[in-house]
Amino acid sequence: MVSIDPVTFAALVGTWVLVVGTLGFAYWQLRQTQRLHSASTVLDLRERFFGPRMQEARRELSTWLLRTDRGEEVDNWEVGIFFELLGSLTREGVLERRMVWEAFGTWVTAYYVFSREPVNLFERWRQESRDPLIFANFEWLAQQCQELDRRATHGAIPPRAATEDARDVLSGEARLAPAPRPA
Repeated sequence: MVSIDPVTFAALVGTWVLVVGTLGFAYWQLRQTQRLHSASTVLDLRERFFGPRMQEARRELSTWLLRTDRGEEVDNWEVGIFFELLGSLTREGVLERRMVWEAFGTWVTAYYVFSREPVNLFERWRQESRDPLIFANFEWLAQQCQELDRRATHGAIPPRAATEDARDVLSGEARLAPAPRPA
Protein backbone atom coordinates (compact mmCIF):
# COMPACT_ATOMS: atom_id res chain seq x y z
CA MET A 1 0.00 0.00 0.00
CA VAL A 2 1.26 3.41 -0.91
CA SER A 3 1.39 5.90 1.88
CA ILE A 4 0.81 9.61 1.25
CA ASP A 5 2.31 12.08 3.61
CA PRO A 6 -0.13 14.55 5.24
CA VAL A 7 1.21 17.58 3.32
CA THR A 8 0.68 15.91 -0.07
CA PHE A 9 -2.77 14.71 1.00
CA ALA A 10 -3.73 18.23 2.13
CA ALA A 11 -2.48 19.69 -1.17
CA LEU A 12 -4.49 17.10 -3.12
CA VAL A 13 -7.69 17.77 -1.18
CA GLY A 14 -7.11 21.54 -1.43
CA THR A 15 -6.69 21.28 -5.19
CA TRP A 16 -9.95 19.34 -5.56
CA VAL A 17 -11.79 21.84 -3.36
CA LEU A 18 -10.41 24.66 -5.50
CA VAL A 19 -11.45 22.90 -8.75
CA VAL A 20 -14.97 22.17 -7.50
CA GLY A 21 -15.31 25.70 -6.09
CA THR A 22 -14.13 27.24 -9.35
CA LEU A 23 -16.60 25.13 -11.36
CA GLY A 24 -19.41 26.05 -8.96
CA PHE A 25 -18.58 29.73 -9.23
CA ALA A 26 -18.35 29.53 -13.03
CA TYR A 27 -21.78 27.85 -13.16
CA TRP A 28 -23.25 30.53 -10.87
CA GLN A 29 -21.70 33.27 -13.01
CA LEU A 30 -23.08 31.72 -16.20
CA ARG A 31 -26.54 31.43 -14.64
CA GLN A 32 -26.46 35.09 -13.60
CA THR A 33 -25.41 36.12 -17.11
CA GLN A 34 -28.29 34.09 -18.58
CA ARG A 35 -30.77 35.74 -16.20
CA LEU A 36 -29.47 39.21 -17.06
CA HIS A 37 -29.70 38.44 -20.78
CA SER A 38 -33.25 37.16 -20.33
CA ALA A 39 -34.23 40.29 -18.39
CA SER A 40 -32.63 42.56 -20.98
CA THR A 41 -34.40 40.78 -23.82
CA VAL A 42 -37.75 40.93 -22.02
CA LEU A 43 -37.30 44.68 -21.52
CA ASP A 44 -36.45 45.10 -25.22
CA LEU A 45 -39.53 43.09 -26.17
CA ARG A 46 -41.71 45.21 -23.87
CA GLU A 47 -40.40 48.32 -25.60
CA ARG A 48 -41.40 46.80 -28.94
CA PHE A 49 -44.79 45.73 -27.53
CA PHE A 50 -45.55 49.30 -26.44
CA GLY A 51 -44.23 50.88 -29.62
CA PRO A 52 -46.60 52.69 -32.01
CA ARG A 53 -46.68 49.97 -34.65
CA MET A 54 -47.56 47.23 -32.16
CA GLN A 55 -50.08 49.44 -30.37
CA GLU A 56 -51.88 49.93 -33.67
CA ALA A 57 -51.86 46.16 -34.26
CA ARG A 58 -53.10 45.54 -30.71
CA ARG A 59 -55.91 48.07 -31.12
CA GLU A 60 -57.02 46.58 -34.42
CA LEU A 61 -56.90 42.94 -33.29
CA SER A 62 -58.54 43.51 -29.90
CA THR A 63 -61.38 45.48 -31.50
CA TRP A 64 -62.02 42.63 -33.91
CA LEU A 65 -61.76 39.90 -31.26
CA LEU A 66 -64.28 41.65 -29.00
CA ARG A 67 -66.97 41.88 -31.68
CA THR A 68 -69.90 39.51 -31.29
CA ASP A 69 -70.24 39.36 -35.07
CA ARG A 70 -66.62 39.51 -36.12
CA GLY A 71 -67.18 39.58 -39.84
CA GLU A 72 -64.14 39.43 -42.09
CA GLU A 73 -60.92 38.43 -40.33
CA VAL A 74 -58.31 41.10 -39.73
CA ASP A 75 -55.16 40.90 -41.81
CA ASN A 76 -52.75 42.08 -39.14
CA TRP A 77 -51.85 39.25 -36.76
CA GLU A 78 -48.59 40.88 -35.62
CA VAL A 79 -49.72 40.51 -31.98
CA GLY A 80 -50.22 36.77 -32.37
CA ILE A 81 -46.90 36.44 -34.18
CA PHE A 82 -45.22 38.41 -31.38
CA PHE A 83 -46.69 36.03 -28.78
CA GLU A 84 -45.65 33.05 -30.91
CA LEU A 85 -42.05 34.32 -30.89
CA LEU A 86 -42.24 35.02 -27.16
CA GLY A 87 -43.54 31.49 -26.59
CA SER A 88 -40.80 29.98 -28.71
CA LEU A 89 -38.04 31.88 -26.89
CA THR A 90 -39.52 30.94 -23.53
CA ARG A 91 -40.05 27.30 -24.43
CA GLU A 92 -36.43 27.00 -25.57
CA GLY A 93 -35.18 28.52 -22.32
CA VAL A 94 -33.81 31.71 -23.88
CA LEU A 95 -36.27 33.70 -21.76
CA GLU A 96 -37.25 32.84 -18.23
CA ARG A 97 -40.88 31.79 -17.98
CA ARG A 98 -41.59 33.77 -14.81
CA MET A 99 -40.11 36.98 -16.28
CA VAL A 100 -42.25 36.60 -19.40
CA TRP A 101 -45.32 35.97 -17.25
CA GLU A 102 -44.63 39.08 -15.16
CA ALA A 103 -44.07 41.24 -18.25
CA PHE A 104 -46.69 39.89 -20.68
CA GLY A 105 -48.93 37.37 -18.90
CA THR A 106 -51.99 39.60 -18.75
CA TRP A 107 -51.95 40.25 -22.50
CA VAL A 108 -50.98 36.72 -23.50
CA THR A 109 -53.92 35.32 -21.54
CA ALA A 110 -56.42 37.91 -22.76
CA TYR A 111 -55.60 37.50 -26.46
CA TYR A 112 -55.50 33.72 -26.06
CA VAL A 113 -58.93 33.57 -24.40
CA PHE A 114 -60.56 35.61 -27.15
CA SER A 115 -58.71 33.78 -29.92
CA ARG A 116 -60.53 30.68 -28.69
CA GLU A 117 -63.96 32.23 -28.03
CA PRO A 118 -66.55 32.06 -29.47
CA VAL A 119 -64.63 30.17 -32.18
CA ASN A 120 -61.26 28.50 -31.60
CA LEU A 121 -59.34 30.29 -34.33
CA PHE A 122 -56.17 28.26 -33.73
CA GLU A 123 -57.96 24.97 -34.34
CA ARG A 124 -59.78 26.37 -37.35
CA TRP A 125 -56.52 27.58 -38.95
CA ARG A 126 -54.78 24.30 -38.13
CA GLN A 127 -57.54 22.33 -39.84
CA GLU A 128 -57.71 24.66 -42.83
CA SER A 129 -53.96 24.58 -43.39
CA ARG A 130 -53.37 21.01 -42.18
CA ASP A 131 -50.59 22.47 -40.03
CA PRO A 132 -50.83 21.44 -36.36
CA LEU A 133 -48.13 23.92 -35.35
CA ILE A 134 -49.92 27.18 -36.13
CA PHE A 135 -49.57 29.34 -33.01
CA ALA A 136 -48.51 26.29 -30.98
CA ASN A 137 -45.93 28.29 -29.02
CA PHE A 138 -48.43 31.08 -28.34
CA GLU A 139 -50.86 28.47 -27.04
CA TRP A 140 -48.15 26.82 -24.92
CA LEU A 141 -47.15 30.21 -23.48
CA ALA A 142 -50.76 31.04 -22.64
CA GLN A 143 -51.12 27.74 -20.81
CA GLN A 144 -47.91 28.45 -18.88
CA CYS A 145 -49.21 31.91 -17.94
CA GLN A 146 -52.52 30.45 -16.80
CA GLU A 147 -50.67 27.88 -14.68
CA LEU A 148 -48.55 30.62 -13.08
CA ASP A 149 -51.76 32.61 -12.46
CA ARG A 150 -53.29 29.58 -10.71
CA ARG A 151 -50.19 29.15 -8.56
CA ALA A 152 -50.04 32.85 -7.67
CA THR A 153 -53.71 32.87 -6.63
CA HIS A 154 -53.65 29.37 -5.11
CA GLY A 155 -56.19 28.19 -7.71
CA ALA A 156 -58.76 30.86 -6.82
CA ILE A 157 -59.47 32.03 -10.39
CA PRO A 158 -62.90 30.84 -11.53
CA PRO A 159 -63.10 30.28 -15.32
CA ARG A 160 -65.72 33.01 -15.81
CA ALA A 161 -63.52 35.57 -14.07
CA ALA A 162 -60.68 34.81 -16.50
CA THR A 163 -62.99 35.62 -19.44
CA GLU A 164 -64.21 38.81 -17.78
CA ASP A 165 -60.63 39.84 -17.03
CA ALA A 166 -59.65 39.11 -20.64
CA ARG A 167 -62.58 41.24 -21.88
CA ASP A 168 -61.44 44.12 -19.64
CA VAL A 169 -57.86 43.87 -20.96
CA LEU A 170 -58.94 43.75 -24.61
CA SER A 171 -61.39 46.61 -24.06
CA GLY A 172 -58.45 48.70 -22.87
CA GLU A 173 -56.44 47.55 -25.88
CA ALA A 174 -59.27 48.56 -28.22
CA ARG A 175 -59.13 52.09 -26.74
CA LEU A 176 -55.41 52.55 -27.44
CA ALA A 177 -54.79 55.78 -29.28
CA PRO A 178 -54.07 55.34 -32.99
CA ALA A 179 -50.46 55.85 -33.97
CA PRO A 180 -49.77 59.42 -35.08
CA ARG A 181 -49.55 59.81 -38.83
CA PRO A 182 -46.27 61.23 -40.17
CA ALA A 183 -46.65 64.74 -41.54
